[in-house]
Amino acid sequence: MKEQCLIIAGEKSGEEHCLSFFDSIKANRPDCHFFGVGGNELAAKDMELLYHLKDFSSWGFSEVIGKIPFYIKAFNHIVDEVKKRNCKVAILIDFQDFNLRLAKKLQKEGVKVLYYVAPQAWAWKAYRAKVLEETVHTLFTIIPFEKKWFGDRGVQRVRSVAHPLWITYKDELESFKRDRSYSEISKEKRLLLLPGSRNFEVKNLLPDFVETVKTLRAKSNLKVGIVCSSNVDKNLYAPYLDSIDVIFDNEQLSEALKWGDCSIAASGTVTLATALFGLPTVVCYKSSFFNEFIYYTFITYDGPISLANIFRNKRIFPELVQEGCSPYTIAKAFDSLMGSKESYENIVDELKVVFDEVQGEHFDVGQYMSEVIKESYEN
Repeated sequence: MKEQCLIIAGEKSGEEHCLSFFDSIKANRPDCHFFGVGGNELAAKDMELLYHLKDFSSWGFSEVIGKIPFYIKAFNHIVDEVKKRNCKVAILIDFQDFNLRLAKKLQKEGVKVLYYVAPQAWAWKAYRAKVLEETVHTLFTIIPFEKKWFGDRGVQRVRSVAHPLWITYKDELESFKRDRSYSEISKEKRLLLLPGSRNFEVKNLLPDFVETVKTLRAKSNLKVGIVCSSNVDKNLYAPYLDSIDVIFDNEQLSEALKWGDCSIAASGTVTLATALFGLPTVVCYKSSFFNEFIYYTFITYDGPISLANIFRNKRIFPELVQEGCSPYTIAKAFDSLMGSKESYENIVDELKVVFDEVQGEHFDVGQYMSEVIKESYEN
């Protein structure tokens, strides 16, 4: 019987997670056929795409609601394909609402579910821990405290893994001098803008970022760089590039992080990247009023939102959310980061702890998953 493995990587970040272990699985199980949801990079590695992630992903409650009919159809189609192919193992990556429902269905079909990147049930919807206990073969966590949190709630196999950003940038990080010294910052400070990798993020945040730059330049010398994502409509950047001195593309992210003295960034995975490279950052988030209403009405979590702060369970980086995010508040937060040697270097010291915690348990995730595939088809 030919080995089959379902993979659901419904967002670009999910594909990046998958790429961190996919080659290892293929090396260990070269005859296994992989199918499901992914992007161009997984397709280039011979994964069969039932759906492309660009059509599958969505952001925020309002966008998800509009795509419910599509998700129902896709859900049923994926389950049918699993049955038709007699697939015995599924790797479900993040994409919580869809993948948790799929995990329950697949478990009933006798499929072993490897769930990569635990949902943040500790922040909201704690009942999801019960779902995971009942449906998954192994849960993989990337935030240090999660292994114990889920284990205490009955999930039997929990493995703490290195965050994909550590895997991606390990060689660079190990050779990069992370001890940023305030005294070494030139008189012309280097500010890096990271307005996000989604259209709505850039549309909502970049105008405020550029207005902030104007305010800061009125007070001091400032050299400004930006990372432009290939996933974002170029027209959203065009009106603002005259205010930018250095333009990086997303393939040059690590170069940009080394270049900057500090950054202003959209909340997301990139804020962990800034932490790993020891770059003090102002974190910003803006979404629609509808999404804001849903969040404040139904979600009780009041902890930090950026990954560096979540890792340390304290607000190392200033966080500006919704109406609290404006050119005035961003400039004020920037001044709090860069205003003194003590404040700047205290943040840099805190980020060293994040660097240590992000590495997880030392084991080969792909080899572990390939063993589960092997066992499933031998039994």
